Amino acid sequence: MLKYAYGYDMIVADFVAQLIPHCHRGFPPTSKCIGILDTNIADGSLIAGLVYHNYDPEAGIIEISGAALPGCSHWLSRETIKRMYQYPFHQVGVQMIVQRTPADDEHLLRQLAVYDYVFVKVPRMFGRDRDGVLCLLTYEDWAANRFNKRFKHHIPDEPALEEAA
Repeated sequence: MLKYAYGYDMIVADFVAQLIPHCHRGFPPTSKCIGILDTNIADGSLIAGLVYHNYDPEAGIIEISGAALPGCSHWLSRETIKRMYQYPFHQVGVQMIVQRTPADDEHLLRQLAVYDYVFVKVPRMFGRDRDGVLCLLTYEDWAANRFNKRFKHHIPDEPALEEAA
């Protein structure tokens, strides 16, 4: 069973940064995070995290980064996906999410394509020898995607990120 932890921003941000090879400098201290814990593990360990950073209120955009322990796939549940997008779109009120993804991460790019992200290839985004993709999801595309039509995730109902889970 999964539990969601709020208010542990630096712990979750550091955890996620350690799992992302191109994130060696970490995340800004202003980042907000959602930690995903597995209560089936004796100590309820942190298994994944979502980091919201580089918020630009004038443009109405925020960047999202996330990672999980290797081999851990059950963290990306319907409830996690719901919380992942309700926070930026409903609580922060952004009009678009930005995610930077290495161009060779075909698995993640396929997942994002299914969720109706738009892709912009950027040469050398991750260095001289590694291209990247700006993955963009507008509020309207998120609200209209087939998952939201089925599960109604676009309907606000989450507590504020600052509240304890």
